[in-house]
Amino acid sequence: MENPKVFAELARWGREEISLAETEMPGLMALREEYKGKAPLKGARISGCLHMTIQTAVLIETLIDLGAEIRWSSCNIFSTQDHAAVAIAAAGIPVFAWKGETDEEFNWCIEQTITGWGKEGFNMILDDGGDLTNMMHEPRFA
Repeated sequence: MENPKVFAELARWGREEISLAETEMPGLMALREEYKGKAPLKGARISGCLHMTIQTAVLIETLIDLGAEIRWSSCNIFSTQDHAAVAIAAAGIPVFAWKGETDEEFNWCIEQTITGWGKEGFNMILDDGGDLTNMMHEPRFA
């Protein structure tokens, strides 16, 4: 994002919305509490491709709290809530999503969730639309 002031404002707004959403997602919050400090997902390297919404941000942060490493893209070019994506990115979590991506940008974002892991790669996929899974079957990723 080119304007740091806009980035900071989106991150602040996103963080507020994430905090509100946490109060409406008791299952995920209970998991965080139960496994606090235990890291049951340590070693999980998850490439995710779901709608990048505030609720997904709560899921992402829960997976992180449980010990997972995450790289994320959106499964839909229109569903991303930019303030959610920016808040997650501001927390240092690799997220590749913005509302109104072109088809080329959409594919680039998914590629980043696949290729950005280095030699180890990822060992889990969380993909509700099948776009990441489909791309994984392309010869260039075999």
